[in-house]
Order: sequence, then C-alpha cells, then structure tokens
Amino acid sequence: MLLSEGNQSIIPTFILLGFSEYPELQVPLFLVSLSIYTVTVVGNLGMIIIIKVNSKLHTVMYFFLSHLSFVDFCFSTVVTPKLLENLIAEDRTISFSGCIAQFCFTCLFGVAETFMLAAMAYDRFVAVCSPLLYAAAMSPKRCALLVAGSYSWGVITINNFICDHSVIVSVSCSDPYISQMLCSIIAIFNEASSLVIILMSYMFIFITVMGMPSASGPWKTFSTCASHLTAISIFHGTILFLFCIPNPKTSWLTVKVTSVFYTVLIPMLNPLIYSLRNKEVKNTFTRLFFTKPLCHST
Repeated sequence: MLLSEGNQSIIPTFILLGFSEYPELQVPLFLVSLSIYTVTVVGNLGMIIIIKVNSKLHTVMYFFLSHLSFVDFCFSTVVTPKLLENLIAEDRTISFSGCIAQFCFTCLFGVAETFMLAAMAYDRFVAVCSPLLYAAAMSPKRCALLVAGSYSWGVITINNFICDHSVIVSVSCSDPYISQMLCSIIAIFNEASSLVIILMSYMFIFITVMGMPSASGPWKTFSTCASHLTAISIFHGTILFLFCIPNPKTSWLTVKVTSVFYTVLIPMLNPLIYSLRNKEVKNTFTRLFFTKPLCHST
C-alpha cells in the first residue's frame, strides 16, 4: 500500500496481514509463537555454548553445527519478533526500508542454512567414504571456506519469503513478470544445487556402507547420519512443498502456515534433533547447567 500526505513524496508502506482474518486465534498464536521463539533462542545459543566449552566437540561436524545454530537463531530472530508484534498490535504496517531489511536478512540466513546443510552432507561423505583423507580434505581452511561460501551465497542470491519479493517488485515495477521469473529461477537453482550435493553425498555414503563386511557396520554408520538426515528431510521437504503449491494466490493460508513452519518452527527443531541423539551434547548440558562447571581436559 502507498501512503502520501499533500505534496510530500509518496512513502511506500506495507501491511503484513498475517493471520488477522482469524481474530480469535491471535492470543493463542502469540503464546505458541512466543514459546517456540524462546525455545529457539535457548536451544540454539545453548548449542553454541555447549560446543564452545566442551573440547571433545571441537570437531568439523560440530564446527558446522555451531554455525547452523547461529544461522537458525538469526533466521528466527529476523522473522518471529515482527510476527509476535503483529499478533497483538492493531498497527501491522512495516516501512519500505524495514521490509527490504527483513527481506535481505531472510535471504541471507535462509540460503545460508540451505548450503550449510549441504556442507554438512559433504563432511559426512568424506568421513565415511574417504576416512584416511578426512584430515586433509576437511582442513580448518577448507571448513572456513565452506562456511564463508554459505554466508556469501546468501548475500548475493534472492529468495521470496516474509516481505515477499513479488510484493516489493509490484510496488516499484509496472511489469513485475520478468523480475518475479528471475527470482523463481534463482530460488529453484539454490534448492536444486544444494539438493544435488546432498543426494550425491548420501548416495556414495549408501554405496560405501552397503559394502562393509560387518553386519552392524551399515547401521552404525547410518545412525551417525540420522540427525542430519532428519534435519534435511524437514527443511527441504517444507521448501519442496511450497514449490509444489500450484497457485499460491489461491492458497494463501497454506502458504502462510508453511512459511511459519519454515521460518519459525524449523529453527527450534534443529538443536533438538541434533542434541537428543547425541550423548556428548546431553552430558555436557547436564554438567554445565545442573552440576559443577565443566572443566577442560588437559
């Protein structure tokens, strides 16, 4: 919506309708969203602290996991506070600059998470398929480059969630078709390229573990990848579901619910998924918060 006063320049302002058509659900949605956001903040920041204080977790896998937790925390923080405000406030407007800022940070952290999960899949591939070369292949420099690449690609790419790219373009462009098409192509490229990396990595992992002579070998190897596979399935399953919606303009409620799941709920689930299956993380959490302070081993 565009607002103007007299001869002053036009000030573009957006209204985030959210779930305003369901007034009876505003308070329950606020309480649920606030609870989810609290768990997200505590879970992801707690995961970063646990990895930091426990020297046994100073490995490549947990290096990536600490950055994934940071991305999840930032991703949720970009979206959820404004969602909470809109659920209890009558004024649901957001300035053009605010919308652009939210859009840019959502792109950054959303795309960064996509390729961070792909980097973690590559790490598992090297660990299982080339264990003797693992130290050289996943050197600190290589890991830093993979993380930096995930963040950098988020900066230069475009996605379309929350303050939707199509809405912004429709205000500033008389014919938004080309821009929207370009946005869709880049979003599909991001999803397809990250999925190719993940699927190829796990295909080679599957081939390798199936060739192991021990009967318990494949199951033990797959169990180490279970948390990552669960996170990938939820994250990419939600994105693919959004892509499969035939006409988003006639399915706004479905898009809204799926977008909330994607931007609010998934950042809460990731630390739970990785911690519940990891004894070292659970033991560190218990020792850190319920017993004497954790002492670094010499």
